[in-house]
Amino acid sequence: MNGRPVFNLFEIIFEDADLLVVNKPAGLVCHPTKTDERSSLIGRVRLHLGTSEGRLVNRLDRETSGLVLIAKSSAVAGELGKLIETSAVRKEYSAIVHGSVPPSEFTIDAPLGKDERSAVAIKDCVRTDGAAARTLVRAEKCFSRHGLDFSLLSVQPFTGRKHQIRIHLAHAGHPIVGDKIYGGDETIYLRLVEGRLNDADRERLLLENHALHAARLSFTWRERLWEFTSHAGAEFQNFLPPAGWQ
Repeated sequence: MNGRPVFNLFEIIFEDADLLVVNKPAGLVCHPTKTDERSSLIGRVRLHLGTSEGRLVNRLDRETSGLVLIAKSSAVAGELGKLIETSAVRKEYSAIVHGSVPPSEFTIDAPLGKDERSAVAIKDCVRTDGAAARTLVRAEKCFSRHGLDFSLLSVQPFTGRKHQIRIHLAHAGHPIVGDKIYGGDETIYLRLVEGRLNDADRERLLLENHALHAARLSFTWRERLWEFTSHAGAEFQNFLPPAGWQ
């Protein structure tokens, strides 16, 4: 199912009487933190629908781009919400990470919980007493930029813990490019929220938003297989080598 651009709001991947699927841009929060309706995804959804009935079935971090399901009624939200809760929805992400990851497939199985040693209130970490979390990782390609090695990964989370993909990849020694919390120096995130991000921080991050994109969703609902795909934005794509790279 292909998308079509909707200027100033979002890219629509699919829409019918019950469901709206959009490609959320990186840098847009799902729920409002300001009064401007355009400052959040749900605000833009309500502008598009002309009603306050739209409900987000899944959510993405501010800097994560990609597919978000929106139910047009409470009944549909309940049905799809149950699928999300039971892990019946297959989610696949694309990620650009630091380091060279040999083309292969491996699983990260590491429980997650609150990082009590961190100054960042929302930060979690791998800990033995945490909640079970498992992520399948498939390395697609390796490439170099300015003498540094990077890898493009396809990632499938089997559980839905907060920041799961970001934490697991950092735990494996390959943090996501541009990750301000799990990229190795959490003080960058603290400076960001305080409005003190400096040129040295930006140079170290390489990207304005971390390179994580929700690329594919598939699930069976109402006796039908639904599958949606989306492309990452220009910032993500431009970091990769030109088409045809090996």
